[in-house]
Amino acid sequence: MQRISGKNEDAVDLLTGILVLSFLADSLITAEKCRQLRGVEHPSRSRTERFTFTNCFDMRLGTMACLLKELIKLYLYYIRALYVQKARTEAAEKALAENLSKGQDFDHSVAVAREKGKAAARRASRQAKHVMGPMASAGWDLFETTYMGGSAAEAIVRSCGTFVGAYSGGIAGEGKMGGWVLLLGVK
Repeated sequence: MQRISGKNEDAVDLLTGILVLSFLADSLITAEKCRQLRGVEHPSRSRTERFTFTNCFDMRLGTMACLLKELIKLYLYYIRALYVQKARTEAAEKALAENLSKGQDFDHSVAVAREKGKAAARRASRQAKHVMGPMASAGWDLFETTYMGGSAAEAIVRSCGTFVGAYSGGIAGEGKMGGWVLLLGVK
């Protein structure tokens, strides 16, 4: 068998992807239609799947839940900003003191300290996102499950699964594709 190369290989990959996606979509639509014909909700479907984006605008508990979620996100962003600023300041101070003790010019020492501070801030920001993103997602799943009347066991299992999946998936994705993949999964 001859190997396909170049543009043809990309076209084959694209066609394969489209066929797989259409098969999955057809399977999901067929399963949903069968459930509707039967007139019964799927027994493994959890109650939390009823929580939708429109619940944020019901002017009752759904609105309060969404406000609480946004307040927690803001608080986590504030904590992350404090952590990043502390790392930036410590790295810059250390670099400035080190360069001045070596007898280098003050302006050059400040420029080097500023660069070291920026690098430390980037590292600290990435470290904070690695931890805070999955924590926020897991916390929201825990809250959403209890809000919709799910059991405590379901809430714990869902939030633990979300945390482990988001954290390990983010780390694995970042290792294979670079830093931007973690941001897609965490947000």
